[in-house]
Amino acid sequence: MEHTGLGRINGITRGVIWKQLLRFFFPILLGTMFQTLYNTADAIIVGNMLGKHALAAVGGGTATAINLIIGFFTGIASGATVIISQFYGAGDEENVHRAIHNAWALGLWGGLLISVLGFFTSVPLLVATKTPADILDLASRYMRIYFAGGFIVVMYNIGAGIFRAFGDSRRPLYFLIVGCLSNIGLDFLMIGVFKMGVDGAAWATVASQFISLALVMISLKRRTDCCKLVFRDIRFDAILLKNTLRIGFPSGLQAVLYTVSNLMIVTAINGFGTDTVAAWAAYSKIDTVFWMVCNAIGVTATTFVGQNYGALKITRAKKGVRWSFVIAFTATFIIEALMLLFSRTAYKLFVTDPEVIDIGVLIINVIAPFYFIYLFVEILSGAIRGTGKTLVATIFTVFGIVGLRTIWLLVVPHFYTSLSAIILCYPFTWVVCAVAFIIYYRFGHIYDDVTERPEFEESI
Repeated sequence: MEHTGLGRINGITRGVIWKQLLRFFFPILLGTMFQTLYNTADAIIVGNMLGKHALAAVGGGTATAINLIIGFFTGIASGATVIISQFYGAGDEENVHRAIHNAWALGLWGGLLISVLGFFTSVPLLVATKTPADILDLASRYMRIYFAGGFIVVMYNIGAGIFRAFGDSRRPLYFLIVGCLSNIGLDFLMIGVFKMGVDGAAWATVASQFISLALVMISLKRRTDCCKLVFRDIRFDAILLKNTLRIGFPSGLQAVLYTVSNLMIVTAINGFGTDTVAAWAAYSKIDTVFWMVCNAIGVTATTFVGQNYGALKITRAKKGVRWSFVIAFTATFIIEALMLLFSRTAYKLFVTDPEVIDIGVLIINVIAPFYFIYLFVEILSGAIRGTGKTLVATIFTVFGIVGLRTIWLLVVPHFYTSLSAIILCYPFTWVVCAVAFIIYYRFGHIYDDVTERPEFEESI
């Protein structure tokens, strides 16, 4: 590949590793936090203004069903991010430009397909997961409005992924802050002032995400380098599309299968009644504190490995993975401690019903102590994605997460019918999958298809 000015100015492939990781990690973490606040703000405002039935309708199984479709296309889009980061690390400006516009074409058509598919499958998904009858109408209305703007979500994720691929994690953060503040303001306007109920929460989310997307496109349009967005250049490139799907499809399939396993758990949880559904809906917002860190460090590992892999700096890529664990374990220890100590207080942000709060505290006490185990899955799978090898990660997810959870849910409830017995499948499958990833990363020779750059200077 041709090496140009990109490689010389790229901080991810140069400098002190842990500092570069933190510079990239914290904006992604904050960005993920504001991304999460879209739905969390909905949950807090809906729960307090409209009650536990409305809270159950916009969270829990509804959110998981949404992720089933959105997650698949987001996973495919991650293939474009990997390709762009490798070209960027190698300094190949021509292919960076082509890959960016191929990604936009994929996001545009994939997003439109999501809007249509999600709109017409909303009710069947909710029925299939045994959503309680008293919230089915509310949940279906929320999902249909959300999916009407589903292409906006996909297009924004494409744009944010493009920025992160070439090491800029700050601009997506700024755009998300604006979008999140807009979402909160629109929530109060549409729910509190216009009395639109759950529909208002959905429209507020769609409108605020459109604002974030507009800012992404304007920023890329104003660039003067190979990363500039040129509308007439948005088209599929046959070779890049093939490589994007080769890398991204396993990630998309992995996201779908993971979500399917979550839907199976949600189906089991729905059988415990509306109080448990509401508690799980609130928990799904509370535990995003951990998943924000987990997602941010996974994206960081993918981009760091991807760029250094493209730049043939393999030793630096490996050291970046080790430093990613140091950062992630430190943050997760703090999160676990705070969640276990203040779980009841956290639940009171969403709901005042004491029975719902008691159920929620039980959920946190069962799952939160095991969060650190999943870091092995997220970081190592991120590193593997950075090298372009995603098929193995998908296989591990299919058998280690989906397969074992299915077996668990088919067998365990026959012997133990408690809520704890159902949700213990999370830590159990995390352990199995983590062991598989550790073994493959250590002995799978994932870096052996490239040769270390001879002028490489190690930096910690």
